[in-house]
Amino acid sequence: MGGSGGFGVRREPGANETVEVRAALSRLRRDSGLPVAFGGLRAGAGCCRINELAGTETAVLRGLDIMRGNGLGGKAVALSRPLAVTDYSASSVISHEYDAAVAAEGLRSVLAVPVIVRRRVRGVLYGALRRPVRLGDRPLSAAMEVARELEQALLLQDEAARLLSVSLPQALDKQGAPSTAGDPARWEEVREAHGELRGLAQRVGDPLLRQQLLAACGRLATASSRRPGTDGPAPALAPRELDVLACVASGATNAEVAERLGLRPETVKSYLRSTMRKLGAHTRLQAVIAARRAGVLP
Repeated sequence: MGGSGGFGVRREPGANETVEVRAALSRLRRDSGLPVAFGGLRAGAGCCRINELAGTETAVLRGLDIMRGNGLGGKAVALSRPLAVTDYSASSVISHEYDAAVAAEGLRSVLAVPVIVRRRVRGVLYGALRRPVRLGDRPLSAAMEVARELEQALLLQDEAARLLSVSLPQALDKQGAPSTAGDPARWEEVREAHGELRGLAQRVGDPLLRQQLLAACGRLATASSRRPGTDGPAPALAPRELDVLACVASGATNAEVAERLGLRPETVKSYLRSTMRKLGAHTRLQAVIAARRAGVLP
């Protein structure tokens, strides 16, 4: 089941990643028909740790460190492709470092699928039966699809972390207070990151992560601070109106906004019209300027 090298720098799975793995295992059981699923992400150099279980009768697999090339998962990781065995303990195509744990859980037929993000293994997912049955195409295809979905979720999390690491230090000082002393070029980076973060927030499946991203967007927007002379409260834009305006501020056309946010072009136009009305603007550019003056956009 796991690997001893090639995983790169140490990275402990975070809370958001754990949520995604847990959801992936639930989908794997549902879509594959396999009653047992377990897996985990990279937890150190050469180590992938099983930290989530679904449908198991014991906790013996939890915390098991999987090394590259060892067992079924380790071989799947080494080869970067899915593998399956009909009877785990009797299989001649894998090594048997983990037989005791597998036997204690009563598992016989097992499949393993590596989770690969940007061509690097980030984890491994397993599905299993408690009887020796040849696993057909359906469970293997379902497990592969679940792994691809998990890869996309992790990719979105990575991109969000990258954008935050670029934008927040430029928009806020070390105490977290707004800082507008940066040069215009750096502020354009912040504004671009803000638009991308709002777009990412609509694509992530984890509600907590979505909330965190939107909160970060709010911090970026207020970091620019309202311009002197701006009277009254900031306009109350709906979340989708702000999403559309953030995309427009980055230079996107209506068609590009629609593609980014998964909306119809006519819907984008409707949101933009209502946003312009609330901001007292007659053009897209005026709407963006008004939103920045009001501290709604960075």
